Amino acid sequence: MSLIHVTKDNFNEVKASDKPVLLDFFATWCGPCRMIAPFIEQIAEEHPEYVVAKIDVDEEPELAQAFGIQSIPTLVVMKNGEVVNTAVGGRPKDAILALLRD
Repeated sequence: MSLIHVTKDNFNEVKASDKPVLLDFFATWCGPCRMIAPFIEQIAEEHPEYVVAKIDVDEEPELAQAFGIQSIPTLVVMKNGEVVNTAVGGRPKDAILALLRD
């Protein structure tokens, strides 16, 4: 599955997925966000069992506020519409995948 760019207009559709959802809260100016971006893209391409989505905190401040995002990158894992895991800061691909498997 390809990477989804989430806005407040399509968020509920993403949240309602029956697959685990990985939300990457990022900003284009954020160095650590750019460092993990290739990992996020690879996971989206290599793991169709997950929904992988990016949320630009500058373009979607309401969603960032709703999730209490204070630092970026922040990765949020949702299952059945509920947050089950959160991680702040850059991390290797294996650690991101581990968040989804917990």
